[in-house]
Amino acid sequence: MINTFKRSNNQAIFDVVYRYRGMNRLMNAIVALRDEAQAAHLSRFFKTGQGEYGEGDRFLGIKVPVTRSVVKEHWKECGWDDLEECLASEWHEVRLAGLLALVQRFHHAKKDPAEQQRCVDFYLAHLPAVNNWDLVDLSCYEILGTWYLTHDAAPLYTLAREGRTIWEQRIGMVSTMMFLRHGRLDDTYAIADILLHHQHDLIHKAVGWLLREAGKRDKNRLRRYLASRIQSMPRTTLRYAIERFSPAERAAFLATPQK
Repeated sequence: MINTFKRSNNQAIFDVVYRYRGMNRLMNAIVALRDEAQAAHLSRFFKTGQGEYGEGDRFLGIKVPVTRSVVKEHWKECGWDDLEECLASEWHEVRLAGLLALVQRFHHAKKDPAEQQRCVDFYLAHLPAVNNWDLVDLSCYEILGTWYLTHDAAPLYTLAREGRTIWEQRIGMVSTMMFLRHGRLDDTYAIADILLHHQHDLIHKAVGWLLREAGKRDKNRLRRYLASRIQSMPRTTLRYAIERFSPAERAAFLATPQK
């Protein structure tokens, strides 16, 4: 019966029946691609062992380009309940698919600010599901970064300063990628300062990455920033930030003694 039900007859009824039958097409399509060998590799890569940053996360073994292709095919079929179900999944790739579907929903609502606001609110309400660096980096600047380009960016500062997890703090930093793409550098440097002395390596990498991106827009500003903080910033942050400098300039920065 479900296969012959016509969407055009009554969309609301279709959605209720479809969800009742457990037919979250996006989730089902992702789970169907499970690859045990690749799952073992991804579990190691994303540090899911005891005491590691991804402890307890579970993988189906699906690469990001494949997940993207599945999302491209099915995101329009996803209602809010379907997205909720994806983000509540134990499977990493299902959560990623849900986030990428939310990104699609957000960007296809350019002429509907209320719908975009709902996407932003939904994202912020489900931050516990955005709990690894790839989930952060593939979603936050597309949604939050785009939104806060034209709205008060204070929530990004709050996430960086008061985030309950390293993932929330990383979201505050990485979301400024969209600002950089629009020539807006100040927020990146300000949030980098908030996180500059963080204890976790994944925050050091995120800060260095965004500083490097800022340097692509204004290398002299990055030089000045680094020169005034180099003695106290984490070495990983510095190495990431200067990747596009000349070998001689990189060597000079790295030779500066730290306090």
